[in-house]
Amino acid sequence: MNFIQQQHLIISVEKAGPDKLVKQSFPLRFGKYSEIKTPDFEFCFNLNGEIKSIRGLKPDWPHPAEQFKRTAGNDWIYYTVGDKSGDDGIISWMGEYYLPCLPYSSNPVWEIKYFSNPVVMSALAEWSQLFANLYTANSKGLYPHAKDLIKRILVNDERILYERSQHLNKIIGGRVSVLPPDTRHVDYDIIPLTIADGCLYHCKFCCVKTQQKFQIRSKENIYEQLRALKDHFGDDLVNYHALFLANHDALAAGENLICFAAEEAYQAFGFRQRMDQKPFLYLFGSVGSFLEAKPALFEHLNRLPFYTYINIGFESIDSETLSLIGKPITSEQVKEAFEKMIEINAAFDQIEVTGNFVAGDNLSPEHERSLADLLKYADSKKQSKGAVYISPLKETSKKRELLPRFYKIKEESRLPVFVYLIQRL
Repeated sequence: MNFIQQQHLIISVEKAGPDKLVKQSFPLRFGKYSEIKTPDFEFCFNLNGEIKSIRGLKPDWPHPAEQFKRTAGNDWIYYTVGDKSGDDGIISWMGEYYLPCLPYSSNPVWEIKYFSNPVVMSALAEWSQLFANLYTANSKGLYPHAKDLIKRILVNDERILYERSQHLNKIIGGRVSVLPPDTRHVDYDIIPLTIADGCLYHCKFCCVKTQQKFQIRSKENIYEQLRALKDHFGDDLVNYHALFLANHDALAAGENLICFAAEEAYQAFGFRQRMDQKPFLYLFGSVGSFLEAKPALFEHLNRLPFYTYINIGFESIDSETLSLIGKPITSEQVKEAFEKMIEINAAFDQIEVTGNFVAGDNLSPEHERSLADLLKYADSKKQSKGAVYISPLKETSKKRELLPRFYKIKEESRLPVFVYLIQRL
């Protein structure tokens, strides 16, 4: 219900968007949320009263589809439609209608300097002003029909929001330093559950590397995380439709632990099928763990009440490039794993394996040629499955100049090809 009161605020205590995740060119709120509108801005809150997004409403706002979004990690990310649309614009290379502009160091190929636009940056100042106005309204007993919502919002000031993000990190044993590229399908809104720490490889090129040796978590630890995560997400848990089994190579944890964690999380978090859409399960895998994975693992994953994405770090099929970036695998292993990816995607309806390759200025010339050939002649049986992501190396100086080469590879590929931006939770 909407209640119009003083201060020119329109407060919608409870709104409901689509129950099913859909892709739209205009911001479409999924699930249940609350909304407050001023003459200039729209503010959305989750069911815990935490601020989630801010969108400008005045004509000088860059674009009606652009907005700020606050993540569970307490980062403010600006979503832009970019400065170019069409076949070679954002939709083409991201697979989405928007580009997340990250407030931390990453590997962007298209830099939008939103922070230099005073209209855009005024949104965050306006949020502070709204918070102050709500504090005054609460003390004066204004907006009686929205008093419970206002109290929930006021509990979540900047200090509390930061502390909650730190508490989430403590529950799972550290911040999620990188999300799988396929989490774009749920706008990066996932519940993280750590089933293994460290990774099998410690590649020289990796900008999210960990010094930890690979080690799986115990089932007791997973139960502890599930209880704490359920309490942490609280009322807003109903809005989540995806689980990320962390961290850098969860696939190496093996069938027993992966499927145990997924099944227990499904029950603990109350996941359910929404219309014809199953909840999503995401995990990373290395070339080694993927090659070692037995058919029984994929058969079990396919029976789970999830649609599962497994993202594999191939990086290159060129031996010289693999050596240069410090990836301790051979080009033959990459080719074998790539062929296995295609086979798994063809064999299982509820599993989609995707792969990552790097791009950069100083790699071997053979790297791009061999990658282009690999994708051009891929014996894909289901060409809509198994996206390939190209990730610019962080130290590449002129990333946007990579785009023409990206388009050429994309045009000739038999698989979907997109750019992978390193995004954390």
